[in-house]
Formats: sequence, structure tokens, C-alpha cells
Amino acid sequence: MALTGANELRRRMMIKVDGEPYAVVEVFFASPSARGAATMVRTRLRHLLTGAVLEKSFRSGEKFEEPDVAYAPASFMYSDAEGFHFMDEATFEQFMLPAEQVGDDRGYMTDGLVVQVLKYNGEAVALELPQFVELAVAETEPGVKGDTAGGGRDTKPATLETGMQVRVPLFIKEGERVRVNTQTGEVAGRA
Repeated sequence: MALTGANELRRRMMIKVDGEPYAVVEVFFASPSARGAATMVRTRLRHLLTGAVLEKSFRSGEKFEEPDVAYAPASFMYSDAEGFHFMDEATFEQFMLPAEQVGDDRGYMTDGLVVQVLKYNGEAVALELPQFVELAVAETEPGVKGDTAGGGRDTKPATLETGMQVRVPLFIKEGERVRVNTQTGEVAGRA
């Protein structure tokens, strides 16, 4: 198995530290101040399973294994009391992620939505949503021009088909589809 040296670390690489899988968020190379001292590599790492971020320094000569991780496309099928059920697009295997693992992303889940699933040692551990998702507006007040509460923001509250609460432009009506940015939760216009 090929090992990666600390001096070869780059953003977005995945490495094993103390047997746990991490993604490299940031890397800083600190030059030695004393003669003969080793170059230190300071990193910010995000744990792939828990999402926890940790800062850690390594000597440039340290080596790391690559964790057994892969991204695979999967489509959302349904959710129930157990959790959220998906189907791997390549193998057609079905798997489930518990609701706690899906977290706030549940507001974007509609039948057939294709997501990227991070698999660690063959097990699905995390989801990566597409940047934009199209959702139907389930409930919103009719927009009245000049009916802004203040600051000239021409938006109104709306509930989407998944139960997610967002603000939409005044001209959007119930039943229309909108594009929602999954990183910010903001509506990016009509679908």
C-alpha cells in the first residue's frame, strides 16, 4: 500500500490518522527555526465519520495510509422511522442512513434525488448533496406588491414539499418549483 508523506499533503486529500479517516481541510508548512530541526506540517483535518475538525501538526517525514473511501452515486428512495433509504446507482444495492446522520439535509430529500455517498470500508457513512435541488412550493401567501415588512426585501415565507421553510420572491405561487442552494438554504429562483 502506498503511503503519503506529510510533506505531500494537499487540501481535499484523505488520510488515516490513528486508524481514523480524515479529509485534509488546510495545510501549512512551517519552516524550522533551529538548524537541524525538522520541518513541521500543520494541518486542519475533518473526521469523515463525525465531521469534527481537529488541528494537528506532523513532522515532514511522517507517513500516512489512505483510508478505504470512495464516492458513489445513490438515489434517495424513501424515509421511515428507521431512517433514510437509498439505492446505489452502480450496484443497485439498497442501504439506510439513520436520521441523525442525514441531519438538516433531510429538507432537500425528494424521491429519486441523486446524491454522492461517501463509503468508508464499503459502508455508507455520509452524503454529499448536489449544489442545487428543485423543490415544489407547498404553501405560501399570495404576494402583494408593496407588502414588504421593511428594508425593501421583496420576499415572503414559504414551506416547500419537504417541510423546509425558506423565503421566496413575492411572484412565486404555491405549486411552482424553485431551485434551492443546498450550501446556503437560499432560493436561487424558479426551477
